[in-house]
Amino acid sequence: MNTLLAADEPRPVTIHNERGRSPFLIVADHAANRVPRALRDLGVSEAERQRHIGWDIGIAGVCRALADSLDATLIQQNYSRLVIDCNRPPVSPTSMPEISELTPVPGNIGLSDADRQARIQSIFRPYHDAIEAELERRKEAQRPTALIAMHSFTPVYKGVARPWQAGVLYNRDPRFAHLLMALLKQETGLTVGDNEPYSVTDDSDYTIPVHGERRGLHHTAVEIRQDLIADEKGQKAWGAIMARLLPTAYGQLLEADARKASGRRAGP
Repeated sequence: MNTLLAADEPRPVTIHNERGRSPFLIVADHAANRVPRALRDLGVSEAERQRHIGWDIGIAGVCRALADSLDATLIQQNYSRLVIDCNRPPVSPTSMPEISELTPVPGNIGLSDADRQARIQSIFRPYHDAIEAELERRKEAQRPTALIAMHSFTPVYKGVARPWQAGVLYNRDPRFAHLLMALLKQETGLTVGDNEPYSVTDDSDYTIPVHGERRGLHHTAVEIRQDLIADEKGQKAWGAIMARLLPTAYGQLLEADARKASGRRAGP
């Protein structure tokens, strides 16, 4: 039973182009910055919630443009990461942060187990259950799948400027990330982070380790600097870049898989 969201509030997850034929499954963990009415804005001002601490600015528009270009399915999460961060294990201290960057979050102080469970069951679980359901459906249909987790990042973090326009992230399996990174670096004027400005770990991330690595899927995470995608023009431009490069990187990865499989068959 949903104990947090009122009946007239938006659902925690949106699935766009559910019947998309592309092998890419695009996910956006931080696509919006809504706060359930019952939580009274968490005691955080609207101006603060509009900042990166509340969501990944611009990434929803990029993902929609990318999904439409590739005929891919997009699954996005519709509530603020200040309520619950859907790219963190629920046991993580940063799952429901009491302070984000330098901003206190009064509504997250002193949460009871029941408070935490309400957020997990109302927002976190429906989102990840939707991803699981889609991956199971593809598995049963024997469809190839590549998981693409999309994020955005701030140009400046705690006073330090970041030099990258984009970053490509990975954990145990860097193959897809390295191929995509090489293609991005060939784009004019781009400085691309290698596991920057963040990296993927079991402690700091959930989507890639759980849905990508545990299932043995091809996967990568992409970060785009927010000032480049703050408006519709930038979102469409970056959607077009990713729609052009992702299939190329994925094709190279499948070719490498085929060569490896052929080598095993030809072995002694």
